[in-house]
Amino acid sequence: MAVSTRKNAMYNVAYRLFSVLLPLVTAPYLSRTVGPEGVGLYHTAWNISYIFCLAAMLGLNDYGVRAVARVRDDRETLDRTFSAIWQMQLMVAGAMLVLWFGYVFLIAGEEKQIAFHLTLMSVSCLVSFDWALMGLGDFRPIALRNTFVKSAAAACVFVFVKQKEDLWIYGLVWSLATLIGNLSCVPGLRGRVSYRPVPLRESLKHLAPCATLFISVLAVSVYRTMDKVMVSAIAGLEQNGYYENAEKIIYCLSGFISAIGTVMMPKISHMQRQGRTEEIRKHIDKSMSLILCMVSALAFGVAAVADRFSVLFYGEDFAYSGTLMAPLAFTLIMIGFANVIRTQWVLPQGRDSIFVRSVCAGAAVNLIVNLLLIPGMKSMGAVIGTLMAEMTVPVVQYLLLRKELPYGRFLGYTGIYAGIGLVMLICVRLTGRLLPWTGWAGLAVQVTAGMIVYGLLCLPVWKKQGLLRKGILPGRGRKN
Repeated sequence: MAVSTRKNAMYNVAYRLFSVLLPLVTAPYLSRTVGPEGVGLYHTAWNISYIFCLAAMLGLNDYGVRAVARVRDDRETLDRTFSAIWQMQLMVAGAMLVLWFGYVFLIAGEEKQIAFHLTLMSVSCLVSFDWALMGLGDFRPIALRNTFVKSAAAACVFVFVKQKEDLWIYGLVWSLATLIGNLSCVPGLRGRVSYRPVPLRESLKHLAPCATLFISVLAVSVYRTMDKVMVSAIAGLEQNGYYENAEKIIYCLSGFISAIGTVMMPKISHMQRQGRTEEIRKHIDKSMSLILCMVSALAFGVAAVADRFSVLFYGEDFAYSGTLMAPLAFTLIMIGFANVIRTQWVLPQGRDSIFVRSVCAGAAVNLIVNLLLIPGMKSMGAVIGTLMAEMTVPVVQYLLLRKELPYGRFLGYTGIYAGIGLVMLICVRLTGRLLPWTGWAGLAVQVTAGMIVYGLLCLPVWKKQGLLRKGILPGRGRKN
């Protein structure tokens, strides 16, 4: 039986919280050890490796979850589906591994040494079974085992990375951690699903729908990964270092959004198979309120303290990262809005073309704006490009789905929580000006003041929506 949605959410959010905090521990150490240029060099190699891994997984993180969730009540069909998808995964990931070696030995420039030691990232794609566990509705093995592996990797960073010349060690540590983390989740499948060789044609039938979703995954990577590559190539490694550290904080915080969406997608896919459409609509409404409340607090909160936080966290050399971080924080609201629609309405219904069209439109906008602005505005041009891209995605979704979903109510939630967030931002900035402290103590007081103001202003909204009585987590207590 699948684990309850509430427990899955707890495991996944806890794991995401850990994943957020871990980079916040290692990033300042790396920044001070290797400087802006070293950070830019490492992340150039990492981002290219990440693109290869995206291609190797070919949209499986969405398609595989949905496919397994739909058949998880029928063991025989489940085994055949799992086996066919994994065989396809082996073929695609194997081909990408060969291409990765071609890049490392024939194309890579000054990042070649680091790139070589990131090879295990591509190898890990051969044995990545997160999609199967999530489709089965079990997030516990992924959360617990990866937490342990990443903790060990972080410890190795502090022990072995001492100077810029040790960047390759940093890459090897995290690359190896990814492989071990994937392998550690394999026992979680034992007794629940089995591999049985199936004909090649049965595997290939999954290739086209996976490839369709990969188009969207590739498009997202344009404004999540390629913008950094473009900043590095056009504006230089130092500017990429500033942008990377600013974007890292926002990307980590967006993990909370994806944590809830990741938990809800297999649940909603299962409900969709059972024809529980009205119940799905209620889940979406609760999720939208929850997500917009959370992301508005994060967006306005980060914008309020970005300048002070970046200097305290990364050091004086990265003061400009705070300038980039403040506007970049508002992408969280757009990401949250689009994520609810994608994971709880579009993908569970198999309407992948809507997802593809929205993110491709966003990627096109991002690419155009980057090409126009990065040469003159450098990393700030990439920030504007990302803002425009993330805004495009929910707008396109609205144009395609406005007759199916109550967008008026969703936009009402957005306005309410954005208004509360603006009041919080003003209070936090005023608190910062009145405080005699400029260090971590002052920042802690600002954050605490912001949380109190935001929470108090949200109370009447939650009471009116009935969230305090019913609980704001969709699917509370139910098992599917």
